[in-house]
Amino acid sequence: MNESAQTIEQEMHDLLDRIMQEPATEHDIEEVQGQLGRYPRGMEAVGARCVCGRPLAVVTRPLLPGGVPFPTTCYLTNPVAVKAMSHLEANGVMAEFNQMLAEDEELRAQYERAHQYYLAFRHALAERTGDSEEHIEGISAGGMPVRVKCLHALLAQTLVMGPGINPLGDLALERARDEFDPKVCRCEQ
Repeated sequence: MNESAQTIEQEMHDLLDRIMQEPATEHDIEEVQGQLGRYPRGMEAVGARCVCGRPLAVVTRPLLPGGVPFPTTCYLTNPVAVKAMSHLEANGVMAEFNQMLAEDEELRAQYERAHQYYLAFRHALAERTGDSEEHIEGISAGGMPVRVKCLHALLAQTLVMGPGINPLGDLALERARDEFDPKVCRCEQ
C-alpha cells in the first residue's frame, strides 16, 4: 500500500471513529424512517445533520440484514436534499458533470481519489461491523470513479466526509444552495 493510500485509510478510520462515537439512536432511526417512508436497514449512524439536528445523511453497513450487499455507505435521507439533487438531475447536471469529467484530467484524478476515500471509509466500517465486502469490492457509489450516475450519493459523501473530498459532490451542493444548504434548516418545508 502506498503512502497516499495509507493516509486515506487512516483519515477514513479516524472519521468513522468520530462518527461512531454517537451510533444511531432509536430516535435517529425513527427520524430517518419518517424521511424515507421505510425502515432504514443497516443504518449505523447519522453521518451528517442539519443545523436543527435532524439527519441529512446516514452511514449504512456494507451488508444489510439477510446478507444483501449494499455499496451505498453514505446515504442521503433528508427530503429537501433529496429533492434538490433530483431537480439538478432533471435539469441535466449529471450530463454536464460527465462532460466535465471527460474534458478535465485534474477533475478525473480528484474524482478517482473521492472513490478511494469512499472505499476506505466503507472498508473501515466493514472491519468494525464484521461485514463482508467481497460482493461489492471496488464498487463505491454515484458512478465513481468513471462517471456521474447519482448526485444523491455524491452529495451524501460530501455531507458525511466534508468538503474537499468529492469535487462533484461539492459542486452539486454549491449548485443546490438556493434549495438546500446544510447550514440552513428547511426540514419543515
